[in-house]
Formats: sequence, C-alpha cells, structure tokens
Amino acid sequence: MTDSVDNKTLHRGRFLSLVSQNGWEFATRVGSTGVVAIIACTDNDEVLLVEQFRPPVGETVIEIPAGLAGDIAGSESEAFAEAAHRELLEETGYSAATMRELQRGPSSAGLTDELITFFEATDLTRVNEGGGDESESITVHKIPRPELRVWLNQQAASGKLIDPKIAAALWMAGK
Repeated sequence: MTDSVDNKTLHRGRFLSLVSQNGWEFATRVGSTGVVAIIACTDNDEVLLVEQFRPPVGETVIEIPAGLAGDIAGSESEAFAEAAHRELLEETGYSAATMRELQRGPSSAGLTDELITFFEATDLTRVNEGGGDESESITVHKIPRPELRVWLNQQAASGKLIDPKIAAALWMAGK
C-alpha cells in the first residue's frame, strides 16, 4: 500500500482486511508478504496444473500451483523463490531443481493490493503425491503442453472455471 493521509481499516479478519484509502476501498492480505504462482513443465513437456474448489467463486477451478509467501509462523521473511519451491511441492508433489522468477504484477489492481510473483519451475522430480496441506483438497493434472488448449476447453465445457493466469504464465515463460 502507498502512504496516505486518509488510510483507514474498515474491517480486519484472520486473512484479509478491507481498507479505505482516499475513498478507494480494497482488500489487503493479513499475515503474508505476497503470492507466488508457478508454471511447471516436466522434461516431457507436460504442464502441471492443480484443481480445487474455491469458495469465493463457488466453483471448481483449474489453476497453476500458487500460494502465499511469509504466511507460516517463524518464516515471515521467506524468500519468494523459497515459497515457490514449497508451494510446488505441497500442491503437486514435484520438486524443482530450477526456479526462475519471471515477472511480478497485481492480481486484480482495482480490488486488492496483492502482487503475484510468477516463477518457472524446471528440472522436476516427483517426490510425493501432492494434493495440498491439511486445509486443501487438490487434484494434480499433468497435461502434454500441445494438448493443453483442447484439454482446458473440455474442462471449461464440463463446468470448471479456468484461471487465466495459466495462459499468462505460459506466455511469460515463452511456451
């Protein structure tokens, strides 16, 4: 958030605050330093995606692996690349030998001050089944990149929402 003489917290919950700044209302995260999002491709040119029910939209969403940085007690100063490694492993069960930062930008500039840092994960090794932490129920998908558009269209036709960050991350990674 930028400094302002008219900065007022309207509501503070466990994970989010609603703030008014010079008459503009927006959400801000509590207990996190940012968001990481990972485009991960195997050596066989397969894209790792995750699927989970998202209560804010009331739908199942297909996404790239992502999560919060600095949200674990004792790790508040966690580096974004470290958070990206942690989230990739937690959600997909894959470890990456290389995690390259691609770009940083707002998730929804009119709604929140949240910034997402995108990473490309390569040299992947399957370590476990993934599926998220105890608060998550994540399905992992490994889709051949040349078939991705058709597969995503099929998922959308079946009623699942497709997060547009998938396309943005692929573009950032030059895929």
